[in-house]
Amino acid sequence: MNDPLDYRADVSPDATALVDADADERWTVADLDSAVERTAGRLAALGVRPGDRLAVVLPPRVATVRVLHAALRLGAVTVPLGHRLTSAELATNLDRAAATTVICAATTADRAVAAAEEAGGVPVVSVDDATTEGVTALDARTPDAVVPHDWALDATVLIPFTSGTTGDPKGVRLTLRNLLASAAASAVRLGLDRAETWHVALPLHHVGGLTPTFRMPLYGMTVVLRESFDAAAVADDFERYDVTATSLVPTTLDRLLDATSGSLGDSLRAVLLGGAPATEATLDRCADRDVPVFPTYGMTETASQIATATPAEAREYPGTVGRPLLWTEVTVRGDDGEVRPPGEVGELVVDGPTVTPGYLGDSGGDALGTDGLRTGDVGYRDADGRLWVIGRVDDRIVTGGENVAPAEVAERLRTHPDVADAAVVGVPDEEWGERVAALVVPRGDADPSAAELDAHCRESLAGYKVPRTIRFAESIPRTDSGTVRREAVRERLREYSSD
Repeated sequence: MNDPLDYRADVSPDATALVDADADERWTVADLDSAVERTAGRLAALGVRPGDRLAVVLPPRVATVRVLHAALRLGAVTVPLGHRLTSAELATNLDRAAATTVICAATTADRAVAAAEEAGGVPVVSVDDATTEGVTALDARTPDAVVPHDWALDATVLIPFTSGTTGDPKGVRLTLRNLLASAAASAVRLGLDRAETWHVALPLHHVGGLTPTFRMPLYGMTVVLRESFDAAAVADDFERYDVTATSLVPTTLDRLLDATSGSLGDSLRAVLLGGAPATEATLDRCADRDVPVFPTYGMTETASQIATATPAEAREYPGTVGRPLLWTEVTVRGDDGEVRPPGEVGELVVDGPTVTPGYLGDSGGDALGTDGLRTGDVGYRDADGRLWVIGRVDDRIVTGGENVAPAEVAERLRTHPDVADAAVVGVPDEEWGERVAALVVPRGDADPSAAELDAHCRESLAGYKVPRTIRFAESIPRTDSGTVRREAVRERLREYSSD
């Protein structure tokens, strides 16, 4: 397949492709196509060839979108890396991905250079002026002529890294087939507005931010890009640009609801909510304010969505992530690998054209088998096929021989009126093997006590599920995609216990 942006430029050159919300600057398809052509030509002049791996260490900017589509045009594989990673973390991922070039900005140049040197001297190119030694300015190069690369369906296009919440981040190979299947299945589930305008305030190194930028020319939609999430600014964007859809995580949605009243704009038809489970309280707020939220379950390994609930399902069945998307098969399997019947809990296994063919090196272990991708997530399907995700296999707490799902306990804590957020983990215990421990964020100026929360939990949880350790904090450590960083939570609990 040739470059989709090149195709879109022939079909609708005057349509708006991209909006830089921070600068209120609009790019037509033709404008963006020309800019991508220049970027691709300059990368080619620097020696970038089909099959090379471009490590992108950029904040969410128009320049980042240009680089992503320029790599696609050249036939280079994009390796998107977090722009807030340390040089040591970047170096590890550069080495794992066998990156051939690093693309940075002025704000990431120092760390990119340090990482590139540690990874063996990878060339570093900046989309800004080159003010750091060892960096080449991309704009200083005269563009070479570029012929759009003809991608094979099973060729690797992207290598994003997982969040690493339960171990080292893994590089995930996503093929053109994965990305196209995900784009088509998502459109079937969410629908597609002829004037689709998708707001992105998520990092572009996670699939939640990456996929709208890739799908923009496929759908013929506009992407409104904001460099960082600011609730008031995002709410203004929704009105100013007639935003129809957006991707959020529960934390950012809650902030948006706190910063506004009423609906989030007359044009908004879909809030794709993923990264972490949505609480019942958040879903109730959305229902009360007619916010069209689509709770979703997805992974880097599946190029985004696996299952997505409609707003009606979310209201009627709080907690469900809906049914699997088109072409996606989800089975619930026990420790013996056998399929569990409806209502029984087990590990979720996903199969279909969106599932990655594999990880870099052997970092994925035995996750990919003949039955599909073993997600490491625990859940069940009800009799009507709706999917429920209740935690991680390796998050389960075993205390005194009893199994405890941390998500169930955290959800109960969040129902207390004085609790804004909570995370639950298992910590070592000499008597019980593990004990249930909770890190709790009070709501506003509230000052709940551990005794109050203990009593609140005991109203609906068995005694062995009630946290024996409760500590308070200003925030819960989370990844950019909203997932709880459990080891960081344990570290916080250890710190507070030693105070």
